[in-house]
Amino acid sequence: MTVSASEARCPYRLVLEHVTSRWGVLVLMELLDRPHRFSELRRAIDGYEGRGVSEKMLAQTLQILERDGLVHRDAKPVIPPRVDYSLTDLGREAAVQVRSLARWTRRRLDDVERARRAYDEARAAS
Repeated sequence: MTVSASEARCPYRLVLEHVTSRWGVLVLMELLDRPHRFSELRRAIDGYEGRGVSEKMLAQTLQILERDGLVHRDAKPVIPPRVDYSLTDLGREAAVQVRSLARWTRRRLDDVERARRAYDEARAAS
């Protein structure tokens, strides 16, 4: 793959987008526990969102995270084909950070909701 203009200008931002994307966050958090096959990873992620991730979007997300060196794809030459996904050391480091942010978000959600209500009320009053 060639380097895009946006990658060349600001490479860290693109990695940050991959790690913090809607599906990237969930993939990293799920793989932190253990390796998964594609279908079981998809089912696990569906449990977070309520509505599922498409096969195409999950495949793209995994490919992006693999390209960034965060996910390892292990294709076994058996019939039927078996592919397992796991985190690399770099991916594990990123996943720990993402999980920490997710825990903070869960812990502070009431404060965020109060701030939103105050903001909305102030905007409605003006």
